[in-house]
Amino acid sequence: MLKVGLTGGIGAGKSEVSRLLVSYGAVLIDADRIAREVVEPGTPGLAAVVEAFGPDILAPDGSLDRPRLGAVVFADPERLATLNSIVHPLVGARSAELEAAAGADSVVVHDVPLLAENGLAPLYDLVVVVDAAPATQLDRLVRLRGTTEEDARARMAAQATREKRLEIADIVIDNDGPLDALAPQVRTVWEDLVRRAADGS
Repeated sequence: MLKVGLTGGIGAGKSEVSRLLVSYGAVLIDADRIAREVVEPGTPGLAAVVEAFGPDILAPDGSLDRPRLGAVVFADPERLATLNSIVHPLVGARSAELEAAAGADSVVVHDVPLLAENGLAPLYDLVVVVDAAPATQLDRLVRLRGTTEEDARARMAAQATREKRLEIADIVIDNDGPLDALAPQVRTVWEDLVRRAADGS
């Protein structure tokens, strides 16, 4: 099994790369999706979050009111640390289960937005970084996602720098160009990953 950490700045195209890798046969473990699953209604995770933050963080239907919780934790580093101490171990345990269920010769891709920020590179056999110039990221966020330029710049500034991401990269996928230039690159990377998985390297 080859454990790959996949990361990239917001707007760099990481989601498209992970979609392509899955279409070629990768087993995807999406940290963001798992983080949502472990706090769904009826889960021990949601019960622990309510115990820590009170019932005000629930929506009328009993699900987690993410914007309300976000407003609480992002203004207070201590409360954010509390939330992370509940959610991160649950995400780690679920990721390990999914990884264990994959075949011995699988390429398991962990889609981890904050891989560089949280110093997680050592957890993986290799790290793939989807790279785009900051101007390209900004353009995509504003033009394709409808984000305001101010909000886009703030989100980019909250992440690791491009240099910091590239420092931890074993493989870089350049997604500065048009979408049709991406698939051939990802296919080449995939063939390399499959080879490494088979070699046990």
